[in-house]
Amino acid sequence: MTQISVERKHSLGREAARAKAQALVERLSREYDLKATWDGDRVDVARSGAKGSVLIGEDSIRIDLKLGMMLSMMSGTIKGEIERALDKTLV
Repeated sequence: MTQISVERKHSLGREAARAKAQALVERLSREYDLKATWDGDRVDVARSGAKGSVLIGEDSIRIDLKLGMMLSMMSGTIKGEIERALDKTLV
């Protein structure tokens, strides 16, 4: 398994960051058939070949994702997409 970790600082506050993260997770769930389960300020995501979590903090968002063998080959592309999505979302 390949591990991807991405963390971004923000100045939105926890509630605004959570709202933006929720909208992003909903969009990604539709596009990539992700299953998302919220527990407070943490959302666990999973799909075939990948599972992980998003943790929303007062001044940062952290994404940890484990990729199975097939998706591991695309880990650079997947990490880049996560970084771009976070950078766009946290504006």
